[in-house]
Amino acid sequence: MTVSTQERASAREKYDQDGYVIFRNVLDAELVAEANDHVAWLQQRHPDVRPENLGHLYVKDDPFWVRLISDDRLLDIAELFIGPNIGLFASHYISKPPYSGKPVLWHQDGSLWPLDPVEVVTLWLAVDHSTPDNGCVRLVPGSHKGRFSEVLINDRVENVLGVEIPTEDFDESRAVDIVLAPGDVEVHHPTIVHGSNANTSPNRRCGLTIRYIPTSTRITSEEQPFPSAFLLRGEAGVNVYHPRPRYVAGEHFPFRGSEDWA
Repeated sequence: MTVSTQERASAREKYDQDGYVIFRNVLDAELVAEANDHVAWLQQRHPDVRPENLGHLYVKDDPFWVRLISDDRLLDIAELFIGPNIGLFASHYISKPPYSGKPVLWHQDGSLWPLDPVEVVTLWLAVDHSTPDNGCVRLVPGSHKGRFSEVLINDRVENVLGVEIPTEDFDESRAVDIVLAPGDVEVHHPTIVHGSNANTSPNRRCGLTIRYIPTSTRITSEEQPFPSAFLLRGEAGVNVYHPRPRYVAGEHFPFRGSEDWA
């Protein structure tokens, strides 16, 4: 994917105005198919883990996952918003199974993360078609211009994060559905209000969230290096990073180009 100067300016303008922007056809079908197979492989290895919760704790030593989140097409998009020195903070498959996929209640990403300052951008990579029927992401445009709301525990309904923010802090009627095809990428601001409904359809809805930080943003967790901290482009900055994992046949998910990771 090549982004022209005009497209770069337009994407940045929409992001600044609305708090999100969509890029179509970012990754090729073969790589998306590998990501799909990777999710199935992870579920087989971790049968007791809900498919909405396949986070970095399960993939932090996984060469394919690091290969995927370090793809230059994704980093080129991230660079539009955070500059040329790029680290990974976290990444998470959220795979909502048919008929029983849990909702994600309204929240703001940045209020949940140990980052200082909260300079971070999320890329949401569609592995499946993502629609209102199967619980696509919903965003409130412009809500990124507000403050962080109070984070409330919600254990009254089954949901992915277990938290929500007060609905009186934003206008839910302004929410828009983010409809994506496999290989599309939605980018959003750490302060934007967003969530997603339960998947009650017969179709799975899977996406990979990728949280990129400029390397000037410090990960303040006591656990150092943070489990998913990788330097992906440019100068290292203020954090400690893991080395790139090495591929071991029979131990890791097999993928195209795995010989370059051995």
